[in-house]
Amino acid sequence: MFKTINLALPLVIISSLSMLGCTEDSQARTTPLATQSSSPLAYSYGVRPFYLINDMDESPLKEELLACSAQTPSKTNFSIAHRGAPLQLPEHTYDSYVASAQMGAGILECDVAFTNDGELVCRHAQDDLHTTTNILATPLAKQCTVPPIIDANGVLTNADSIECRTSDISANEFKTLTGKMDAANKKATSIDEYMNATAPWRTDLYSQNGKVLTLKEHIALARQLGMKHTPELKAPAVTMPFNGYRLDDYRQQLIETYKAAGVPANDVFAQSFNIEDLDYWIKNEPAYGANAVYLIDDSNETAENKTFDKDDATTWKHSLADIKARGINIIAPALWLLVTTDGNGKMIPSAYAKQAKDNDLKIITWSIERSGPLANGGDWYYSGLGEAINNDGDMMNYIDVLAQDVGVQGIFSDWPATVSYYANCKGLK
Repeated sequence: MFKTINLALPLVIISSLSMLGCTEDSQARTTPLATQSSSPLAYSYGVRPFYLINDMDESPLKEELLACSAQTPSKTNFSIAHRGAPLQLPEHTYDSYVASAQMGAGILECDVAFTNDGELVCRHAQDDLHTTTNILATPLAKQCTVPPIIDANGVLTNADSIECRTSDISANEFKTLTGKMDAANKKATSIDEYMNATAPWRTDLYSQNGKVLTLKEHIALARQLGMKHTPELKAPAVTMPFNGYRLDDYRQQLIETYKAAGVPANDVFAQSFNIEDLDYWIKNEPAYGANAVYLIDDSNETAENKTFDKDDATTWKHSLADIKARGINIIAPALWLLVTTDGNGKMIPSAYAKQAKDNDLKIITWSIERSGPLANGGDWYYSGLGEAINNDGDMMNYIDVLAQDVGVQGIFSDWPATVSYYANCKGLK
């Protein structure tokens, strides 16, 4: 049985939702995924890459990218789907994952959290169900760590403190939820007002289905779509051990899930912001540890009593030489840690990026298309680059510096078509 999925992008033939276990029927949830369809995946850029290129200031890069406008879209591992395609579709949902594949992403991310019965599921954080799903509009809201409080007048009184965790519910209960765009109104006085808070530069147009997936289902879908895997072990929001479940059990379970599914180690890029997670994988699962990715931002790279500076190694918590010495081969710093400016509005590699290359570390980075319009220089993802960022088209310049000057081997994106177009034009596989 097959189903045609139409996401307002070219059609793709893939197995039906029921075969993926994306129904509320508990028996369907345990049904194995059918074998991969022989039908080819149809790739599409849509309009956004062309909007960005047209918005660029005149330059040789703009002319080069425009010259690729008639190219045939294809899959590239340089394009990594960050939670799917959450610029417009709810993160970590079936539709979002499929859309990212249609945009040419070659690697698919699942942020891994655990339920109270020990199942691994795809959520950006263990404690984000109140912002990324409809849990507050369901009876499961009463099981939340900090459930919503409605007073005698029907007014929501604790919008700023609601917290719902995957560990508050079972895997079967998780599967009854619907994913939504990640947003919350922390000043709301009703549940509807709390939930309906999507940023104006995003959309709820594609939020009608929101099928959430376990890690096992995610693995089956990624393989069916012909994609590689990058699971991120999320920091527990609960004290570990949790009901006897230890942190090492969690680390091992992630790897065992891929081994049980028969996924080769070289197709899996397990990642974490916690360097001790990588130490564990390198020691206990060396085949998978060889491809493990150390995620880096200024919070886990700031030396004690010093403010992080991407151009001052004395402010870094872990030297890049020490990271390499631990057996880590791949790092994934935030975009802005790798790029600085020359004082004249030109983006150039940072000292951090240069030292990473000097220490023979492979680099990927995150996340393009995570921000709103860039007319005012962008947000955190563009920190320190304001003089070089004045329009949305500068995103393509950013990608070019990362690819050509920094030498990254892949870029996470919330709208993978942007990176896929660039990679296809430049011949990056």
